[in-house]
Amino acid sequence: MGKRKMTLILKPITTEKAIRIIEIENVLTFETDRNLKKPEIKKQIEEIFNIKIEKIRTQTKKNKKIVYAKLNKKNPAIDIATKLGMM
Repeated sequence: MGKRKMTLILKPITTEKAIRIIEIENVLTFETDRNLKKPEIKKQIEEIFNIKIEKIRTQTKKNKKIVYAKLNKKNPAIDIATKLGMM
């Protein structure tokens, strides 16, 4: 068995609820492939944005996985959201 190639397609979610949890809970919300596991998602997000994530939660909806990434207090989610053009 060969090693599975890890691909990560992140699409930021910019609903009103997503913006609210960025501001209140320091959590970024993304949509990604449902086959990815939490450790893979966490590692990729930390590498892409050069941040530290405290906790990853996921929810599967309609063949897509919604990822809630709670950031370390030293990394304000609002800064990342601004760089991504979400706010």
